[in-house]
Amino acid sequence: MLNYFLPSQYAKSVFDITPEMLKEKGVKGIITDLDNTLVEWDRPSATPELTQWFQSMKNAGIKVIIVSNNNKNRVQSFAEPLGIPFIFEARKPLTRGFQKALYMMDLRKEEVVVIGDQLLTDVLGGNRLGLHTILVVPVAQTDGLWTRLNRKVERKILNIMRRKGMIYWEE
Repeated sequence: MLNYFLPSQYAKSVFDITPEMLKEKGVKGIITDLDNTLVEWDRPSATPELTQWFQSMKNAGIKVIIVSNNNKNRVQSFAEPLGIPFIFEARKPLTRGFQKALYMMDLRKEEVVVIGDQLLTDVLGGNRLGLHTILVVPVAQTDGLWTRLNRKVERKILNIMRRKGMIYWEE
């Protein structure tokens, strides 16, 4: 059961995830969360550094799609100026949003990674579908109400996994 919450990989931020690293693993697509994964949950648009990261993925031929539990206005206003396809109100950890993303990218699950900042949504949802999951440190220390509740549960799960020797990184 705990394995569903265990990410395949850990990175401090999306900027530590390079096209070269992904290409080496045969990755052709990225499903990424938005809030506190790419930018702070209350930042309306991409930073110049993030825009450059997206461009580096595109230049390498790696498709990117944003899959978020947030509402249409939030996700659309962030993604459209960047030309990034998106799925809103994905209801992660349910797998429907991830499956739709795979279909939209026309890729197999072996060719895709999921990047996110939450065990209970991004990692659990990606793992349930058998995707390679990459957990990143949240970019902000503040969260919305539901995410704050999730974080409390996540800390308990991480502590259990740490005690059982299942994780090898330190936050």
